[in-house]
Amino acid sequence: MSAPVTWQAVATARQDGNELTRSPYAYREVGSTRGPLPAGYRIVRREAVVGLGRSAFEVAAHRLLTWQVHRDAGLLVVADSDRVQPDADVRLGLRLGPLRIVAPCRVVYVINDEDQAGFAYGTLTGHPERGESLFELALDADGQVRFRVVSFSAPATWWSHAGGPLTRRVQDRVTDRYVRAAAAGPVDEEGAASR
Repeated sequence: MSAPVTWQAVATARQDGNELTRSPYAYREVGSTRGPLPAGYRIVRREAVVGLGRSAFEVAAHRLLTWQVHRDAGLLVVADSDRVQPDADVRLGLRLGPLRIVAPCRVVYVINDEDQAGFAYGTLTGHPERGESLFELALDADGQVRFRVVSFSAPATWWSHAGGPLTRRVQDRVTDRYVRAAAAGPVDEEGAASR
């Protein structure tokens, strides 16, 4: 008797089957979210204040660096480690109606400073897009916790290319969900939820 197939089992089977693990990056400009973004890609930027004070920053940083922001954005996360670290592979699962998309990525770099936290990951072969995304938190001098998402991408599969405006809309919605998820967890100095 075999166990019932679940969405997580599908993602795990793909991971265990090694078809995504250690795949090459699907783009040449690895690490470009650190500086000027490359030409020829669609650029997406979002920024929002998600909390106030050191404790809000620390909570938000913990949530971001343990994949919780991605989970709270509605994605299935199957990662090499519970905590984001350079060169770790992650498979993100997105459900779109009856479709289930597994998007393999690799962490390019991690930011973990006193007033900044975050990481960038790049798409691997098998991802519907090719490019890189940066997720960054910063504690400003005025105590505001800012969350920023910056990405550059282009279609990597025939179906993401054929999706045109629909593909871009899905990408925008998922990016907006990251921002909402980052805002859902942090608390202010008094411990109240900052929504």
